[in-house]
Amino acid sequence: MSMLEQRSPVILAMTGASGAAYGLRLLELLLQSGHPVYLLVSKAAQMVLAMETELDVPSRPAEMQRFFCDRYQVETSLLSVYGREEWTAPIASGSHTARQMVVCPCTTGTLAAIAHGTSDNLLERAADVMLKEKRRLILVVRETPLSTIHLENMLKLSRAGATIMPANPGFYQQPRQIGEVVDFIVARILDHLGIAHQLLPRWGDDAGK
Repeated sequence: MSMLEQRSPVILAMTGASGAAYGLRLLELLLQSGHPVYLLVSKAAQMVLAMETELDVPSRPAEMQRFFCDRYQVETSLLSVYGREEWTAPIASGSHTARQMVVCPCTTGTLAAIAHGTSDNLLERAADVMLKEKRRLILVVRETPLSTIHLENMLKLSRAGATIMPANPGFYQQPRQIGEVVDFIVARILDHLGIAHQLLPRWGDDAGK
């Protein structure tokens, strides 16, 4: 993989499912690795951020950009934040250079909207672009149990080319802190994005020790 590919933009969308820590950790690692990020945060996601974290994340895109760049100590040029109805955003078009998008965490409502191609907001449109342009779309679904409708939507999207990655962490690494559980899922996301990391030892790495 070339340096250009390694530093290609990634679209990250956070929706209102529980599991804000997954999205925040992924955002942190993408920015710190030098990947430009196009960030979309739904209104419901902002509510979940307030409930599940101690962060006071601004709602205005420009203020949110400064907040996260200051928090993760990166240049503001690495992060672009867009509003729900910002239809002139580059990621609304297939001509944009972003080749990868992650919805993390992903609600089953967002899952359904993407599966049915409604494109009712920028998040849904950006995901629709990924599918129509045959690019990588990863949906980190956070819900349990899953209804037949949820499963049918997952199957539909999988057949359309999306990667369905439920937030189901493993425990063979014997995590002792919540952050290690979060990193398990984030590590799998980074693997599918083709981004190098050293978050966790890989299965079999300690063989013979």
